[in-house]
Amino acid sequence: MDLFSTDGTESWWQEPICPGAVVLRQFATAATTDILTTLDGLIADAPLRQMQTPGGGKMSAALSACGDYGWVSDRRGYRYAAIDPLTQQAWPEMPDLLSTLAARAAAAAGYPHYSPDVCLINCYETGAKMGLHQDKDELDFSAPIVSVSLGVPANFQFGGAKRTDKPVKIPLQHGDVVVWGGPARLNFHGVLTVRKALHPLTGSRRFNLTFRKTH
Repeated sequence: MDLFSTDGTESWWQEPICPGAVVLRQFATAATTDILTTLDGLIADAPLRQMQTPGGGKMSAALSACGDYGWVSDRRGYRYAAIDPLTQQAWPEMPDLLSTLAARAAAAAGYPHYSPDVCLINCYETGAKMGLHQDKDELDFSAPIVSVSLGVPANFQFGGAKRTDKPVKIPLQHGDVVVWGGPARLNFHGVLTVRKALHPLTGSRRFNLTFRKTH
């Protein structure tokens, strides 16, 4: 069974956000049980952790990663690293299930031939959030960002190229995928505070998988 079919038999649909950005509603739903099982193994090898910001604060969402690199934040700044600073080992390899999901979602959004080298794993508990920011630590801005939502719902914010541009609020549910690139690649985005809720597969948690092409 092809869990990410794009042959017209699928049950997902597109909602445009702006030129270059789209929500693929329920695109990942059929595969979410397999994805979450895969995540359990990845997190066992590279545990979730709340990273320190350069200013000395602690991020409210817990993070891990798989692929060639992971995203790291500490007093030295934001960067990608091939070695997990927590385990002092290479990050786990990206499973085919996840790379296939990212490639199929990108293609469905109009970005063919996508081959991410990083999947960031973010875990939001009740009260966690992520402020407006740009994904600009990558060396390659020609490839899109693919963002998969799993678990409890959240409100995603998607703004413009300037921090002062007013963002739109986009409710995201389990299985939704957001893809942005091209003219929207460096748009500001974030996640509003996650409210208390329960999901049968993740409990009170929301997982977000963010795929990127960094090099």
